[in-house]
Amino acid sequence: MKVIEAEMLTAAAQPSQFPAAGAPEVAFLGRSNVGKSSLLNKLVQRRKLARTSATPGKTRLIHWYRVRRPDDELLFVDLPGYGYAKVSKVERKRWQGLVEAYLEHRESLRAAVLLQDVRRELSEDEDLLIAWLRERDIPVVLAVTKSDKLKPQKRAAAVAALRRDTDLRNDRIIVTSSEKGSGIEELWALLDDLLQR
Repeated sequence: MKVIEAEMLTAAAQPSQFPAAGAPEVAFLGRSNVGKSSLLNKLVQRRKLARTSATPGKTRLIHWYRVRRPDDELLFVDLPGYGYAKVSKVERKRWQGLVEAYLEHRESLRAAVLLQDVRRELSEDEDLLIAWLRERDIPVVLAVTKSDKLKPQKRAAAVAALRRDTDLRNDRIIVTSSEKGSGIEELWALLDDLLQR
């Protein structure tokens, strides 16, 4: 997938700072440190568009990235990670309110990509999030990240378990590696299909 230009558009700490709805948007969400920034960078073929960090909970704002391709423009939206980030309950509640405000009311949102580390099992958080998105008719894609971290046999078993533990259709589950670039073309193809609906 050829990306002509990718740039950060804006960031928001509260709903009043959200940019006006326009181009189709794809939201990226998942646990802290699951690899959202790395996957975003790989999708747009840039090394440092989204900042990566080994510190969980680094992304505390919602970030919009404009992605221009030969025939269209879309926005990737990086949502704050949830889970084991060492932040206060007050801060975590603020993040949750910010994310829900975006997901609940964003007219230009076309799909949500939920990232899942291949080395971890789906938790109740992911199950509830998938159900919550479905209730709002937001198509969900499960991007299994960090597939290069497991040897082939263990990776195959882990992916099979993830497929078994979710009721998402198999074609909505894409195994990726930002390190190796695997699954990136498949993820783009699936997103294009969802954006055209």
